[in-house]
Amino acid sequence: MIKTKQLVNTVMGLTCACLVLSASAAMAANPDEQVRPVLDKLLKAVEANDYTSFVADGTDAFKTGITKQMFESVCKQMVPRMKKGYTCFYLGDLKQQGCSVYLWKLV
Repeated sequence: MIKTKQLVNTVMGLTCACLVLSASAAMAANPDEQVRPVLDKLLKAVEANDYTSFVADGTDAFKTGITKQMFESVCKQMVPRMKKGYTCFYLGDLKQQGCSVYLWKLV
Protein backbone atom coordinates (compact mmCIF):
# COMPACT_ATOMS: atom_id res chain seq x y z
CA MET A 1 0.00 0.00 0.00
CA ILE A 2 2.79 2.42 0.88
CA LYS A 3 4.65 1.67 -2.37
CA THR A 4 1.46 2.32 -4.36
CA LYS A 5 0.88 5.57 -2.46
CA GLN A 6 4.48 6.66 -3.16
CA LEU A 7 4.05 5.77 -6.82
CA VAL A 8 0.82 7.77 -7.00
CA ASN A 9 2.52 10.77 -5.37
CA THR A 10 5.47 10.49 -7.74
CA VAL A 11 3.27 10.15 -10.81
CA MET A 12 1.01 13.02 -9.76
CA GLY A 13 4.09 15.13 -9.09
CA LEU A 14 5.40 14.30 -12.54
CA THR A 15 2.05 15.08 -14.09
CA CYS A 16 1.87 18.40 -12.29
CA ALA A 17 5.45 19.22 -13.26
CA CYS A 18 4.61 18.53 -16.89
CA LEU A 19 1.49 20.61 -16.76
CA VAL A 20 2.52 23.54 -14.59
CA LEU A 21 1.65 26.95 -16.02
CA SER A 22 3.64 29.20 -13.74
CA ALA A 23 6.35 31.83 -13.45
CA SER A 24 9.49 31.63 -15.56
CA ALA A 25 12.50 29.47 -14.71
CA ALA A 26 15.85 28.78 -16.33
CA MET A 27 15.71 26.53 -19.40
CA ALA A 28 17.98 23.51 -19.72
CA ALA A 29 19.51 21.82 -22.74
CA ASN A 30 17.15 19.66 -24.76
CA PRO A 31 16.28 16.20 -23.43
CA ASP A 32 16.79 12.92 -25.29
CA GLU A 33 14.81 12.91 -28.54
CA GLN A 34 12.60 10.09 -27.19
CA VAL A 35 11.26 12.27 -24.36
CA ARG A 36 9.37 15.01 -26.23
CA PRO A 37 7.00 12.64 -28.08
CA VAL A 38 5.97 11.15 -24.73
CA LEU A 39 5.25 14.62 -23.34
CA ASP A 40 3.26 15.53 -26.45
CA LYS A 41 1.20 12.35 -26.18
CA LEU A 42 0.43 12.99 -22.51
CA LEU A 43 -0.53 16.61 -23.18
CA LYS A 44 -2.81 15.63 -26.06
CA ALA A 45 -4.49 13.08 -23.81
CA VAL A 46 -5.04 15.74 -21.15
CA GLU A 47 -6.43 18.22 -23.68
CA ALA A 48 -8.81 15.56 -25.00
CA ASN A 49 -9.66 14.35 -21.47
CA ASP A 50 -8.68 10.89 -22.75
CA TYR A 51 -7.72 8.77 -19.74
CA THR A 52 -7.19 5.63 -21.82
CA SER A 53 -4.55 7.34 -24.00
CA PHE A 54 -2.91 8.91 -20.96
CA VAL A 55 -2.28 5.58 -19.24
CA ALA A 56 -1.81 3.48 -22.41
CA ASP A 57 1.98 3.24 -22.19
CA GLY A 58 2.15 3.11 -18.39
CA THR A 59 2.94 0.13 -16.20
CA ASP A 60 0.20 -1.65 -14.29
CA ALA A 61 1.23 0.27 -11.18
CA PHE A 62 0.92 3.56 -13.11
CA LYS A 63 -2.52 2.61 -14.39
CA THR A 64 -3.66 1.64 -10.90
CA GLY A 65 -2.06 4.68 -9.28
CA ILE A 66 -3.62 7.29 -11.57
CA THR A 67 -7.35 6.81 -11.30
CA LYS A 68 -9.74 8.18 -13.87
CA GLN A 69 -11.12 10.52 -11.21
CA MET A 70 -7.62 11.90 -10.48
CA PHE A 71 -6.95 12.36 -14.18
CA GLU A 72 -10.26 14.15 -14.74
CA SER A 73 -9.53 16.47 -11.83
CA VAL A 74 -6.22 17.51 -13.41
CA CYS A 75 -7.90 17.94 -16.81
CA LYS A 76 -10.59 20.15 -15.31
CA GLN A 77 -7.93 22.48 -13.97
CA MET A 78 -5.53 22.46 -16.91
CA VAL A 79 -7.57 22.18 -20.11
CA PRO A 80 -9.05 25.71 -20.04
CA ARG A 81 -5.53 27.17 -19.79
CA MET A 82 -4.11 24.79 -22.38
CA LYS A 83 -6.81 25.61 -24.93
CA LYS A 84 -5.54 29.22 -24.95
CA GLY A 85 -2.24 27.90 -26.32
CA TYR A 86 1.08 27.14 -24.73
CA THR A 87 4.76 26.54 -25.42
CA CYS A 88 6.75 23.79 -23.69
CA PHE A 89 10.14 24.54 -22.18
CA TYR A 90 12.41 21.78 -20.93
CA LEU A 91 13.72 22.57 -17.45
CA GLY A 92 15.83 19.50 -16.77
CA ASP A 93 15.67 15.97 -15.46
CA LEU A 94 16.34 14.13 -12.24
CA LYS A 95 16.25 10.68 -10.73
CA GLN A 96 13.42 10.08 -8.27
CA GLN A 97 12.93 6.71 -6.59
CA GLY A 98 14.97 5.07 -9.35
CA CYS A 99 12.97 6.66 -12.18
CA SER A 100 13.94 9.38 -14.63
CA VAL A 101 11.71 12.44 -14.19
CA TYR A 102 11.66 15.13 -16.86
CA LEU A 103 10.54 18.60 -15.84
CA TRP A 104 8.73 20.87 -18.27
CA LYS A 105 7.20 24.30 -18.04
CA LEU A 106 4.19 25.29 -20.11
CA VAL A 107 3.69 28.98 -20.85
